[in-house]
Amino acid sequence: MSEQRPGLAAYLNTAALTVLPQHLLARGMYHLARSHRPWLKDALIRFVTRQYDVDLDEAANSDPASYDSFNAFFTRALKDDARPIDSAPDSIVSPADGRVSQAGTIHNGRIIQAKGHDYSSLELLGGNRALAERFDGGSFATIYLSPRDYHRVHMPLAGRLTGMDFVPGRLFSVSDATTRLVPGLFARNERVICHFDTAVGPIAHILVGAIFVGSMETVW
Repeated sequence: MSEQRPGLAAYLNTAALTVLPQHLLARGMYHLARSHRPWLKDALIRFVTRQYDVDLDEAANSDPASYDSFNAFFTRALKDDARPIDSAPDSIVSPADGRVSQAGTIHNGRIIQAKGHDYSSLELLGGNRALAERFDGGSFATIYLSPRDYHRVHMPLAGRLTGMDFVPGRLFSVSDATTRLVPGLFARNERVICHFDTAVGPIAHILVGAIFVGSMETVW
């Protein structure tokens, strides 16, 4: 099956994001999402729930009106049995509740972004050449979180945190259409790189920001 080409709306949205003040918009959304005004946070929750068909039956708290802000709803917890996790010590589980958009092997320091597009692992890792060389020939997976998904990120396997890097950058959308239009998007967007030592070797857990999602909180 051939990959669907981005439509005119995708080109126009991407062009707009190129010139709009991305970080100013993100700061505005940061405050909007944390508002405790009932009419505002309830309207935002209703819009996202309907627009993206959010399944609240799997949430630990299924009452949308009881969340004290849109951000609390957006980062809601799930019921304990909502996502069965493989307990085998040699298993690797998905760290996020999204869809795997790309996965494969890092060849010659290049990672696939979309059909016909790749980007540099060196740039993705903030210019850390030694680390990029260490990961060459290793595996990668890109997981896309849509607005309907559970927005917490977990460890894919047991490991020890050895460091974190913040890399400033843009805040392009990370939708399928935009990843096919913006070269090197994930190496251009703002991101937090978490480094871990594990029984199978080093891993880099990279949290990539996006338009209206320019704030990430880590809890260890």
